[in-house]
Amino acid sequence: MAYCILKIALDTPLNSCFDYRWPCAPGDEPAVGQLALVDFGRREVVGLIIAVGHETDVPAAKLKDAMAVRSQLAPLSAQWLALASFAADYYQRPLGEVALPGLPKNLRVLTTVALDRALKKLAKDEPAHDATPCGMPVLNAAQQQAADAIGGASGFAPMLLYGVTGSGKTEVYLQACAQVLARESDGQILILVPEINLTPQLEGNIRARFPGVMLATLHSSLSEGERTLHWLAAHQGRARIILGTRLAILASLPQLKLIVIDEEHDPSYKQQEGLRYSARDLAVWRARQLAIPIVLGSATPSLESWHHAGSGRYRKLELRERAVRDAVLPRVKLLDMERDKPRDGLTSQLAAALRQRLERGEQSLLFLNRRGYAPVLCCEACGWISNCTRCTSFMVLHKPEHRLRCHHCSLELRIPRSCPTCGNVDLQPLGRGTQRVEEGLQQMFPQARILRIDADSTRRKGSAQAAFDSVHRGEVDILVGTQMVAKGHDFKKLTLVGILNPDTALFSQDYRASERLFAQLMQVAGRAGRAARSEGGSVSEVLIQSRYVAHPLYSAVVRHDYDRFAESLLEERRQAALPPYIYQALLRAEAPELALAIAFLDSARDCIGHDGITVNDPIPMTMTRVHNVERAQLLVESASRPALQAFLREWLATLRQLKTRVKWSLEVDPLDI
Repeated sequence: MAYCILKIALDTPLNSCFDYRWPCAPGDEPAVGQLALVDFGRREVVGLIIAVGHETDVPAAKLKDAMAVRSQLAPLSAQWLALASFAADYYQRPLGEVALPGLPKNLRVLTTVALDRALKKLAKDEPAHDATPCGMPVLNAAQQQAADAIGGASGFAPMLLYGVTGSGKTEVYLQACAQVLARESDGQILILVPEINLTPQLEGNIRARFPGVMLATLHSSLSEGERTLHWLAAHQGRARIILGTRLAILASLPQLKLIVIDEEHDPSYKQQEGLRYSARDLAVWRARQLAIPIVLGSATPSLESWHHAGSGRYRKLELRERAVRDAVLPRVKLLDMERDKPRDGLTSQLAAALRQRLERGEQSLLFLNRRGYAPVLCCEACGWISNCTRCTSFMVLHKPEHRLRCHHCSLELRIPRSCPTCGNVDLQPLGRGTQRVEEGLQQMFPQARILRIDADSTRRKGSAQAAFDSVHRGEVDILVGTQMVAKGHDFKKLTLVGILNPDTALFSQDYRASERLFAQLMQVAGRAGRAARSEGGSVSEVLIQSRYVAHPLYSAVVRHDYDRFAESLLEERRQAALPPYIYQALLRAEAPELALAIAFLDSARDCIGHDGITVNDPIPMTMTRVHNVERAQLLVESASRPALQAFLREWLATLRQLKTRVKWSLEVDPLDI
């Protein structure tokens, strides 16, 4: 019996590629890109074939046979393998850790029952090929110009679609997609959104516009069976439009012709555990690899994308006006909390504005990016506060559940009857979360229909969409929410947005905090006044409560002046040598004791030379302890991306030889420092 040698990537740390023997006749070898079942240590696992040959350095006595090859599944393409290889190389991770977790779990389990069932189900469905769009509205001149630029682009064409909130970016995407589908008979389009709760509304719009086109959705809320079915539809080219969150960038799309990244500025596009990749950045690389257009849309683009547009790397398309006739950007007003002292968290001006909207039957939104009842429970007699025993954070008071809860390690405790330190029974909540704001509104406006939307109120599957649907149907008068409500939702009757307690971000040590706060304020402000103003209706307003009303950031928000604000931030970044003018990597260390983590990072800093690379001193992380684990970090910087990458490769090879009890990881292009 003849044999060939399969090089197979496995989802394992350090070295993830191993040689296996496979019996086969000449010319009947498995294909690169197929999945194989192999024996690894004491486990049986599924790996990815990345090379097929006839030679190996493994001694014959140690060479194992592969157990099976998943021949019923078409091989992953060379282009997809190149994408996975690039991600592994750039983010300094083994190939198997990149390629395999991106596949549905049902493809990676030992049995093929679920895979075979999904393949049979797809085989029974005749894919629709009618890409004729329905109900195409007439665009304004700026929208039409943008749609034609995207839909008519050829080759690698990165475009930044900069459009104010409510300017009709979604309609531009859809009409550009119509042009691509009409021109490319088998072409596929990938549309990414930053959060799962943004998919239902966009999915409904796509299905209504393209009823004859198969749509696949890919996000983590799908069941394993659903995800497998949708992934296979994309892999086989049956699904021509693929809508998903960041994980969809690693989907197999053999006929990809256009990529759309909505809300491209959103930090949710950066994976924060495991392979810490940026879906936006991988999307740009994938578009370059395939020589196809990519559009990045936002009302508040990331400074990196804004910089690329200013330097000519990206083409900038602008939508400066709202798409609906007679709909204008809301009037933004700052409410000085030093002069107008809040009662139950609301200034008198904001309370009066809410009352006015209730009288007119219009909707209002109160935005507070802090869930729970209060950030902390305290004793005014002795100064005790509800610190988490496992983290350097407070335990948040959740009054309806009668619990103190840590939002970092999920520790839950009953609310104490008295102070654990002095026995005082008069414990007080300090600060406000969405639950407390909701309670205050119910007392202030007992006749109002009030709804809270945050991570606590939408834990059950489908509950978030049900809540948003009730708002769209006009069944809610006042909506209280966190960042879940801040973007992507088109509330027709909403004329007032009140923003509570945004000041904390003004004093963050994170240099990106001001960029994120501005984007957040502009996005949530954009929920107001998206429909044409009715006769006698209210002027759309955004009221921001602050103790620092003279701050330049708030002045820019009042003027809706992203352009000048972004340019000023870029100049600050340039002078301070911060991204996008420098490239960074972050080495994190975790240990039972902080001294151990710092000692490891000290060793890492000095283990090799680093000419032209700045290796900073190790410091504790801002959230130093999480779940009884102490954490520290070391920042590496360079003005040259290739130089940084070359250093990281050599550095990691050395770090892997160090004997340590410390758990460590490396993140390239970190967002949180």
